[in-house]
Amino acid sequence: MLTEIVDVPETTLIEGIVISVVGYLIVFVALVILYFVFFQISKVLNMQLKSKLRRQGKLDETANEKDLSIPGEVAAAISMALYISCQLHDEESNVLTIKKVSRTYSPWSSKIYGLRNLNR
Repeated sequence: MLTEIVDVPETTLIEGIVISVVGYLIVFVALVILYFVFFQISKVLNMQLKSKLRRQGKLDETANEKDLSIPGEVAAAISMALYISCQLHDEESNVLTIKKVSRTYSPWSSKIYGLRNLNR
């Protein structure tokens, strides 16, 4: 078997397989739990919205089965409008303009400030 090809004790090989299987099971169970949590969040939010609308008088008791979800086209239009409105930066012309200054002296271009005065 595999233990004859590679010089590994059989208990180490079995422990490695057990750890791998347990790791895969933990990840799979965590993903299933997350699926159910996110699935239930939408139902809870929908119930809270219905109760809020009932308190405000905008939803009557007979319309209990009314679907309050937003259609896909409306969600796409809202997300596109948000995307366009969030582009706050302006378009640059990519043209550089360099103007010659009449006063050429500047402390930034003066070499004497960069030299150290060593008195010997």
